[in-house]
Amino acid sequence: QLQLVESGGGLVQPGGSLRLSCVASGAPLNDYAIGWFRQAPGKEYEERETVLCLLSDNTANYAESVKGRFTASRDNAKNTVYLQMNSLKPEDTAVYYCGAVPAANFMSVHNLCIGINVQHLPVSWGQGTQVTVSS
Repeated sequence: QLQLVESGGGLVQPGGSLRLSCVASGAPLNDYAIGWFRQAPGKEYEERETVLCLLSDNTANYAESVKGRFTASRDNAKNTVYLQMNSLKPEDTAVYYCGAVPAANFMSVHNLCIGINVQHLPVSWGQGTQVTVSS
């Protein structure tokens, strides 16, 4: 069974950068499309925002709020996905999660990449990592 563990969060000043990692075990990450999600303070699970989806071929779709600032990539040899976050803003403060959707489930991958509410996605979740952007 796929397990995901995120790391790399922390406290950073506005304009700063962080790189998050999501390490998978139990299954090849290449069998999954990956989403990075965030849950802002005070928001419920169903309000978890899809930041981006990352397909097996490294094609990514980004939410408008992070385009040009965030970049996702994957290293299949290390079974790891990364999220490079630059020019961070206070409104980026959230718990960040990686989630995996089976790549063979084409409808779910499509729904992941168009930002369908997470309640309707068959996502395997990591435990999350806190990102705080504050001066």
